[in-house]
Amino acid sequence: MRKLLTTTMLLAVFIGASYGVVMAAEGAPAGGLDPIVKACIAIAAGLGLGIAALGGAIGQGKAIASALDGIGRNPGASGKIMTPMILGLAMIESLVIYSLVVSLLLFFKL
Repeated sequence: MRKLLTTTMLLAVFIGASYGVVMAAEGAPAGGLDPIVKACIAIAAGLGLGIAALGGAIGQGKAIASALDGIGRNPGASGKIMTPMILGLAMIESLVIYSLVVSLLLFFKL
């Protein structure tokens, strides 16, 4: 399943790149962006944010599960575990927020 997903993603990247080269060769229309390019930007903004939120949620879930497992095994170390966990969660969340900023920049490009 993983191999199929990787192959599909690579195929989508190559098709998108080849489409971009063809569109660049034809030239941009005088009235701004081509409607197909606008649609691709909208899809990229939505998919990028969705994938980032999914990855962030999985990462935060694994981090919290590991921290709680460590606290369950050694309750005396909860103070030493909580601070790095909160710091790690903030870093994971910052990556999702960066994706939100990029998606908003792409959206306002429309």
